[in-house]
Amino acid sequence: MAAPGERPRDVRHLADFTATPRMLTITALAIPVGAVGAGAAWVLLRLIGLITNLVFYQRVGTELVAPGAVSHHPLLILGAPVVGGLIVGVMARYGSEKIRGHGMPEAIESILLGGSTVQPRVAALKPIASAVAIGTGGPFGAEGPIIMTGGALGSLLAQFLRLTADERKTLLVSGAAAGMAATFNTPFAAILLAVELLLFEWRPRSYVPVAAAVTVATLIRHPILGTGALFPSTGALHITAVTCGLAVASGIASGLLAVLATTLVYASEDAFHRLPVHWMWWPAIGGVVIGIGGLFVPQALGVGYNVIGAELNGSIGLHLVIGILIVKTLIWSLSLGSGTSGGVLAPMFMIGGALGALESHIFPTVGPGFWALVALAGVLGGVMRSPITGVIFAAELTGRFDALFPMIIGASTAFAVSVLMLRRSVLTEKIARRGFHLTREYDVDPLEILFVDEVMETNIVTFEADLSIEDALATISDHDPANVAGRRQMLYPVVDVEGLLAGVITRTILETEFHQGGGAATVGKFCLTPRVAHSDQTLRMVANDMAANDIDRMPVVDRNDARRVVGLISSTMLLAGRARDVQEERHSERKLRIRIIRPAWLGDSSATG
Repeated sequence: MAAPGERPRDVRHLADFTATPRMLTITALAIPVGAVGAGAAWVLLRLIGLITNLVFYQRVGTELVAPGAVSHHPLLILGAPVVGGLIVGVMARYGSEKIRGHGMPEAIESILLGGSTVQPRVAALKPIASAVAIGTGGPFGAEGPIIMTGGALGSLLAQFLRLTADERKTLLVSGAAAGMAATFNTPFAAILLAVELLLFEWRPRSYVPVAAAVTVATLIRHPILGTGALFPSTGALHITAVTCGLAVASGIASGLLAVLATTLVYASEDAFHRLPVHWMWWPAIGGVVIGIGGLFVPQALGVGYNVIGAELNGSIGLHLVIGILIVKTLIWSLSLGSGTSGGVLAPMFMIGGALGALESHIFPTVGPGFWALVALAGVLGGVMRSPITGVIFAAELTGRFDALFPMIIGASTAFAVSVLMLRRSVLTEKIARRGFHLTREYDVDPLEILFVDEVMETNIVTFEADLSIEDALATISDHDPANVAGRRQMLYPVVDVEGLLAGVITRTILETEFHQGGGAATVGKFCLTPRVAHSDQTLRMVANDMAANDIDRMPVVDRNDARRVVGLISSTMLLAGRARDVQEERHSERKLRIRIIRPAWLGDSSATG
């Protein structure tokens, strides 16, 4: 900040956001990606319906039906998930191992570690494997596979074009978000999911294309899958202060359930890794767990949209609530650890809704399905560690925007419980187990706040172009104890007779030429054309420039006179921004104190407390 009387720094060359016309090009590419993502969502839902009808009802049909809507022979309930798991295992073994899992960790891994490239076979095999797993009774959701499939389609288009890894990421996420929006008719939540979980940035270059893709996917969804909320809920809500207080209790319960479910998933995965059989057989073994659970609570099989709807409109019975809460949690978490193919969101809807439906028998009545809605948002916030997405997702699924406030309380509480008790979420633990670290925290880069003129060295050594190499080395000689800064500088601006920048030379070049007998040569003969920084640039801009050009020091020149040297900046100086960030995070101090005025007759006129 400029001192009183000083002219403030001119920052008109900087902007709130960085955006170029290239953003419009990527947005134009994202539009067909959104359309294809919507089509992929429709195909997957129809394929799940087809397999479910064939397996459990022995008929041809593509409408989504519940495997447990009617009674089936016990052998069918036991055998179907095993056969489905076996098919998935064979497809993964001989097709692509990338189809294993619930989709989102695989998409995240592709973005962070794979340059946002996805194999074509994954785009073809993932929806088929997921449809088989879900259609044969697997207690999974379609959203994870859709996210992976839509992302794969976006990535495939990007791979045919000459794009950067960041641009491929944008198109991958555009396809993923489009598929989710088309599946659930939740455009806002799809965009939030993209920002909170997949993009790892908040920038116009990625947000605008993703928003365009989601818009197109939603528009296409309406004539083919409907325009209404997936689980519409109606009826007046009577929200009070007591209700909001109990939402905290609901959030704590949701957070604990999220922790339990996440722990069970990876405990199951650890158990499967200890089995003395090839992983190809694991999904079939997981199918045994599913079948046994289905014998007790058939309604826990499949996607379970009918059960979720009953939970959210308050028409589900207590016995089924308890059965779903126990059996669905167990068969979902234990079978998902087997590496089969299926998503996490729909199971979390059902499990969270069951928790809330149970709470509705304890807490005061607020409205139909209210506590199921609050707990659903809470479990999403705790499992995905994305409380904002969880709240908006629940609101869009039901149309219950009048319940936003208690849902925020519940989801935020569950999020707090989850992050305090678990280091990783169900979405990131798999990545950590492969030896990679992913942080979900976002803040302003401290290098974006500080400017070059706040950290640069101004007392620097410069060489005139006609100075000999021998004399230049003598100037920075190790034998001169007063010239520590000159020896440490390492990069030296070379100036002409007018004192203007002609180039730079390094200490290494000076010493090399001197030892090769060129001590009499002039510095100007060997100087290099430098990359330069400006005093009004942010440290982040300079850090990026250094990284792009593999250098660690730059002369700083006047913006209005590119040959007038005003200082030098090094990579070490960039740490000043980090040091300030650490200071603000760790240093505690009291800024205000209470001054107590005492009567004069007590002797001391004032005291500080």
